[in-house]
Amino acid sequence: MNSPKIADIRAVPISFPVPPEHSVRLGIGRSVKRDAVLVRVETDEGHVGWGEAHHGRSPGAVARLVDTTLRELAVGLEAFDVHGVWARIYKMQLASHGMGAAAALALSGLDLALWDLRCQATGWPLYRMLGGSAKPIKAYAGGIALGYQEPAKLVDEARRHVASGYRALKLRVGDTAARDVARVRAVREALGDGIELLVDANTSYTLDDVRRVMPAFEECSVGWLEEPFPPQDRRAYATAATLGRVPLAAGENHYTRYEFAQLLEDGHVGFVQPDLSKTGGLTEAMRIAAMASAQKLTVNPHTSATAINMAASIHFLCAVDNPGYFEGDVTTLNPFRDALADRLPYALDDQGCVRPPEGVGIGLTIDTAFIADHPLIDGPCYV
Repeated sequence: MNSPKIADIRAVPISFPVPPEHSVRLGIGRSVKRDAVLVRVETDEGHVGWGEAHHGRSPGAVARLVDTTLRELAVGLEAFDVHGVWARIYKMQLASHGMGAAAALALSGLDLALWDLRCQATGWPLYRMLGGSAKPIKAYAGGIALGYQEPAKLVDEARRHVASGYRALKLRVGDTAARDVARVRAVREALGDGIELLVDANTSYTLDDVRRVMPAFEECSVGWLEEPFPPQDRRAYATAATLGRVPLAAGENHYTRYEFAQLLEDGHVGFVQPDLSKTGGLTEAMRIAAMASAQKLTVNPHTSATAINMAASIHFLCAVDNPGYFEGDVTTLNPFRDALADRLPYALDDQGCVRPPEGVGIGLTIDTAFIADHPLIDGPCYV
């Protein structure tokens, strides 16, 4: 089969405002809008693939990087040669001219779109293209939810998610140690031992915070403490790993297999969490999964904003031998999840699991009218 050429690459930054009644407060601020950067790739045969690049809190800048640098580097290359496209952009941009995280985000969206095109050529679902099968994947209730609020209200929210079928929940910590402990204890006491509790500090903890919360988190059988520190603070991760028995989780803000290689070599993290829209796309996430598998660790991908990333993440988990959790998005208001495509990206079964959408590629058809109705809104997404 002859490979079509990449004829055009365009980024489409989109946004929607978050009304106060749907706002959630967590370690990186209070949500006031949601952003995403979609990446559209067209071939010289007229086929179109879609991907999602994480907005990086600068959706206009990420979109501009796609429309200029990535377009200049990739137009004219073979669309099915995803590894070759990845290698060229890495060599000419990430490895030699910087832009670091922004370039990884932009490349992620392009890479996902190229995998979409490969699937269209075969008519296969993405999990099959990757060598996997449509197996059940356990899910936890995550997204922009279960944030800072009074313990009684948090318990009410947690109960709703359990009633909907989730058997695992991720609570937002990183407030004060005392308030974090009070919330986690309240949810554990209300839900009992049959529900897995995970916590996410969104890089907002100090080492002293970890010392204070770890005994209570152990008592409450917390499954992991996610991103207590920024990814660059390797010394803090090393120290925190000695402060208790709750394993650490990280990877949402690690980019490419090279940063994950260091994370895995350090050996302080028990769960790895690459985001397909941040770390370099599906191509790189598959490499990271293999590296983690060699150390008997599961991959638990962080979920980005739209149905594209969510569906792709489930297909990815179905194609690796070390799948962990899928992060279900239980944000109360997210039209990027609910209305971007012709169907929802996933459904939860009575065992708290999800399966990949069937159909070509990720199994979704993108609604271009919806995209046109949600242009970029300037300003921060968290305040």
